[in-house]
Amino acid sequence: MKLEFSGSRALILGGSCDLALYLAESMIKVNLLPILTYRDENDHKKISNILSSFAGKYETVYLDFADIASLDALFCKIKDDLDFMVDFAQGDIEGLIASANPDDISRYFEQNISFRAKILKKAGRAMLKKKKGRLVFISSSAAAKPNPGQGFYAAAKLASEALYKNLGLELGSRGITTVTLRPGYIDTGRGKAYMQGREKEVLRRVPTRKAITAQEVTDTVLFFLSKSAAGFNAVEIAMDGGLTAGK
Repeated sequence: MKLEFSGSRALILGGSCDLALYLAESMIKVNLLPILTYRDENDHKKISNILSSFAGKYETVYLDFADIASLDALFCKIKDDLDFMVDFAQGDIEGLIASANPDDISRYFEQNISFRAKILKKAGRAMLKKKKGRLVFISSSAAAKPNPGQGFYAAAKLASEALYKNLGLELGSRGITTVTLRPGYIDTGRGKAYMQGREKEVLRRVPTRKAITAQEVTDTVLFFLSKSAAGFNAVEIAMDGGLTAGK
């Protein structure tokens, strides 16, 4: 199936993560322009190295979820020229709720929920100028079925899902829609690291007995950005091989 898109400029939050870079390459190949965010020079170098053969076909922009000035600067740069947004960004916090540092908890939720709400406000307003837009949030199967120690991560994902859902409810009639994708265990990035040394044990819990590939995630996101997926809005979709479908 050949995908068609209503627009070309796509902001990718968390642009230096492995999945975001897979997606950027696929976007370029279908004539979309990915705008990848980075939070430090190491992230910027990683993007430049991996996309070195696509010079001039993508953009980068600094964004630190702990720096509100970076958010203002980002939207000053892209102005109102935004058709799509794909959100991979997520901070790390692992640990038991009862033993967590209170300051770390406050900082984590400020950066991963409150700051995200501010991004959505600006992105939504930019898209309203064009009377169209599509936003895809990359959540996690942990939102439905967290492992011990993922309480804060799961809570942030669920809260962010609610923000995206409500944006789709509020602006759907004005051409701006949202989709949340909940991948399960993925063969790259954090998923690959988690499965290291225990892949058989982990995948035994998945009915298909397979991890999701980065290419499968990329293809699915592109579909949700396309005109073919226009009927999806304000919805969460699991892509986990059936991991969260049963006990």
